[in-house]
Amino acid sequence: MHETTVKEVLDILEKGAPKDGKSQLSDRRLYCQLLVFTGCRDSRTLAGQFSSSGLEGVIYADVNDPQGVGVLLIAENPADFVTRAREIFLKESFANLKFRPEFTLLGRTYSSGFEQDLEDWLLKRPRRYACNPETPWAIWYPLRRKPEFELLSKEEQRKILMEHSTIGRQFGEAGYASDIRLACHGIDQHDNEFVIGLMGKELYPLSRLVQEMRKSQQTAKYIQSLGPFFVGHVIWQSPLR
Repeated sequence: MHETTVKEVLDILEKGAPKDGKSQLSDRRLYCQLLVFTGCRDSRTLAGQFSSSGLEGVIYADVNDPQGVGVLLIAENPADFVTRAREIFLKESFANLKFRPEFTLLGRTYSSGFEQDLEDWLLKRPRRYACNPETPWAIWYPLRRKPEFELLSKEEQRKILMEHSTIGRQFGEAGYASDIRLACHGIDQHDNEFVIGLMGKELYPLSRLVQEMRKSQQTAKYIQSLGPFFVGHVIWQSPLR
């Protein structure tokens, strides 16, 4: 009698809420990377290069640096960041700028298992929010939770996260802000866990949203680090796909 070895299949698919009686599963997700530079005197040239490249993303004017720009890259294949995008960053217009690595962010879309439309959540919603011409203001920042949060029961975690998300949903329903939430475990240079992007028509509501979030139990008790914050205003956006 021969022994049969059964290998356990590791399930790392994204999962959403059941839809039409079927599980929503996906092995697709978006990656977003923010790179920040200073010393820019001609942002129009940068915008022109990205516009003709076919890459997806946004170029921001850095509010806190009169010569600063932030470049948000969006891609389903992260290899685009080190191939197609790198070709642009090696051109003279970017090579003459000073890179500010302390602001670099890299994250991926992820699911929590409750998404009603998994494909929209993972692939369409982030594009729709980042490239919306009606919301030119943006705040991007990383965060890391304290290890104690992972020791809480799933029910305790759920309540804490629900309080946090309710605040964001209230601002979204009022038309003040939209948000992009990304995971960055193991791909962030400072060992952060999440990347948050806030977009809006005006800057004040985005600042107020961050202020209100500080009152939540998650931020007040379980956030170990927050920031640095990049605040930008759109110079160029790729068209929605």
